[in-house]
Amino acid sequence: MKGRLTTHILDTARGCPGANIPITLWSANNGEKILIKTVRTNSDGRTDAPLLANEELVVQVYELVFHVGEYFVEHFENLPRPIFLDQIPICFAVADSNAHYHIPLLVSPWSYSIYRGS
Repeated sequence: MKGRLTTHILDTARGCPGANIPITLWSANNGEKILIKTVRTNSDGRTDAPLLANEELVVQVYELVFHVGEYFVEHFENLPRPIFLDQIPICFAVADSNAHYHIPLLVSPWSYSIYRGS
C-alpha cells in the first residue's frame, strides 16, 4: 500500500473518542490554501476512510482544521462564550508520499496535543 493520511480525536476531559467532529483538510502550499475535503469523525473518533490514500497523498504542506467548538458546546455545560477552543488548525508537511502519516488530536475544552503517530 502506498502512503496514507489518517487522524483520530480523543476527548481527554471525558475519556472517550471525539465523535461527530467536523474536520477540514487543506492544501497549504506557498501560503495558498485550497480545500481538499470535509469529513466528520465516527463514533470511534476516527474517519471512516483515510483522509488521503495512495496517489492522493503527495509531497507538500497540508493543514488539518479540527472544528471542536460545536462538540464542546454539546458535551460540556457552562463553558464561557466565546469558547476557548473552537477551531484547531494544524499545519504539517508530507515529505514521503509512500509513508503513513497519522495525526491524532488529544483535546479538552482548555488544551490540546498533537503528534505524528503510527
